[in-house]
Amino acid sequence: MFEQPCAIVDLETTGGNISRDRITEVGMILIDGERVERQSWLVNPGQPIPPFIENMTGIRNEMVAGAPPFAALAGELLSRLQGRLLLAHNARFDYGFLKNEFRRHGLRFQTQTLCTVKLSRRLYPQHFKHSLDSLIARHDIEMPERHRALADAEAVHRFLQIAAAELGQERLTHEAAQLLSQPAELSDLAPQLQQQIEELPDSAGVYVLFDLEDRALYVGRAANLYRKVLGHFSRAKPGHKSHEVRIDEPVARVEWRESLGEFGAHLQELQWLRYHLPLHNPRARMLGEACSLQLQTDADGFVRLRPVSAQDMDFSRTTDLYGLFRNAREARKALAQIALAQGLCQAVLGVEQVTSRKGAACNAYSLQRCRGACVGKEGADSHNLRLLSALQRLKVKPWPFEAAVAVVERDEVCGDVVQHLFDRWCYLGSRRNGGELTGEPAFDLDYYKLLESELRRPERELIEL
Repeated sequence: MFEQPCAIVDLETTGGNISRDRITEVGMILIDGERVERQSWLVNPGQPIPPFIENMTGIRNEMVAGAPPFAALAGELLSRLQGRLLLAHNARFDYGFLKNEFRRHGLRFQTQTLCTVKLSRRLYPQHFKHSLDSLIARHDIEMPERHRALADAEAVHRFLQIAAAELGQERLTHEAAQLLSQPAELSDLAPQLQQQIEELPDSAGVYVLFDLEDRALYVGRAANLYRKVLGHFSRAKPGHKSHEVRIDEPVARVEWRESLGEFGAHLQELQWLRYHLPLHNPRARMLGEACSLQLQTDADGFVRLRPVSAQDMDFSRTTDLYGLFRNAREARKALAQIALAQGLCQAVLGVEQVTSRKGAACNAYSLQRCRGACVGKEGADSHNLRLLSALQRLKVKPWPFEAAVAVVERDEVCGDVVQHLFDRWCYLGSRRNGGELTGEPAFDLDYYKLLESELRRPERELIEL
């Protein structure tokens, strides 16, 4: 099929995390010219197979209980795979799992890989879907069973044979050669950084890029950590702009943390932005601040508002607050806009400083944008009524629960559960599988906005504590 010896490989695993999950079955088709050899092994993963995976693959815990562990198969598997072109549908998944398993047992496995998802896209660009299920349906590939390692490897083998018959062997080998000859995304990076990026999971989480002096350059959030981090180093195609921030300084290492979902990733991103203050995240300097406007009635009967900081008072237990802002300047700007829109006196509200004698008109009065509270033409009751009416849309929402609540995220594959705890809009911390709380408790504008947005989502899971 190809000039060099090949191995079409498919794995079944306990889940999709290359660090946490383990292999339960290996299916392999070795191709040496006209010679084709097929073999499969059940593997004892040393951990329970989740019910979700059992139902999908048909591989049950009792089936692998007496199977050899990967350590017992490692030598044989390595001798069969070493030096071969490894083909797999989503090759990164299978290759990553194999590399990790060999590494756990002190063995180094490295070979060229060819992803048949990418190959299918080049061979059949007129089609939108290129999953294995799509290929099986599109090419009428007969499958005795699905989601078993050797059967899925056989489906890939049949796809390659069909593509060669439909498009010609020359086209097949040409497109494969184009994929194999593309410059590696990571080839210019230091070996240690290359390895760290290769170990990133295809799952949600947060990452930090550090420079040679271990200073944080960038904090990012991703639905797929591997793809997002790789995007910072990818060579942009002609005419295409990369969506990722380009880091000009040399990157020495990447630190990352997985999350079970987008909400947890967003929380972790806020914490790491605040902690690391990365160079390429300008908004990191604005985090941790929260300012609001609080009512006060002065001796002249006029209601005024003063900016107050979350550092100076407990916003979670204060009821007469209006608006949440980054700083006092933003708060005064919002108050000035309300005053102009409602014809309120900016001098009375303290937005405009009148330096002439007491009772002088404010600038807005001469422009007919003030009804004259500054010169005694509008009384306190009328002015206060219009001010309070305009402020209602800015009133900080009261805590809608009797006690603390937890936003819940679940991993249906491994069964892990993470609870993110909040009380009166304050973030209290997060706990995994009922363990200890982690994270820095805080009240700030970003936590408030994140939780308020999450509460509007009908599909979110929430429990009151």
